[in-house]
Amino acid sequence: EEEKNDQEFSEKLAKLADFYVNDAFGTAHRAHSSTVGITEFLPSAAGFLLEKEIKVLSKLLQNPERPFLLILGGAKVSDKVGVIKNLLDRIDTVIFGGALSYTFVKAKNWEVGNSYVEYDKLDLVKGILEEARKRRIELHTPLDHIIANKIAADSNYLTTERGAIPSGWIGVDIGPKAIEEYKDCIKRAKTIFWNGPMGVFEIEPFAQGTMEIARALASADAYTVVGGGDSLAAVKKAGVREKINHLSTGGGASLEFLEGRVLPGIAALQKK
Repeated sequence: EEEKNDQEFSEKLAKLADFYVNDAFGTAHRAHSSTVGITEFLPSAAGFLLEKEIKVLSKLLQNPERPFLLILGGAKVSDKVGVIKNLLDRIDTVIFGGALSYTFVKAKNWEVGNSYVEYDKLDLVKGILEEARKRRIELHTPLDHIIANKIAADSNYLTTERGAIPSGWIGVDIGPKAIEEYKDCIKRAKTIFWNGPMGVFEIEPFAQGTMEIARALASADAYTVVGGGDSLAAVKKAGVREKINHLSTGGGASLEFLEGRVLPGIAALQKK
């Protein structure tokens, strides 16, 4: 009932209160009874946290100080591609890490071994690479990689150059050359949005790339925004939470907002 945004259930929820305040940005992209339906039956408003999230992310969409750097990691290209496409007019540099980077590496016809690749997204990625080239946007894939024979703490692992991942091996983190190049991109930026880790940071040997990026953000001379559960966990693990300008409470919600999509939970409040 909740997830179906059931009208009858929404009305029952509304009978428990006199006013409705939505302060849950992390669920604003879901059309549920507790985010949308309830607003039909109660005076409704945005809470201070929701207001702040909208203000911060709107700044990235509308008037970011340049150069604007996107740092994208995590698992899937499909989760992040909409952000790149929507921000093409505003971004100056994008750096890729995590599993999603290997789809971009593969799109450049470099060997990725057994690393995760979304083969059905290769044409889409090639289109983004071409569009970025036309607009003179810098797109960086890792110069080198930490690779392993399996994703486990007891795996064999080593560093290899870009395009030289052998069959049977998996990319699990960005390498030392990539870290230095990415840190240089961070130093040059004035606005930075980061979503998604650079590697399998939950396993200590594969955490360095993510930790170094988190620390570089903390010392950056830029307005820094971090979104997504894994990225927030990485910032906490690196001990730099207090040095990031804005820690977004929404992973999927922040990405959908930056894609330019209407978030149902926010739209419901705007109607009021």
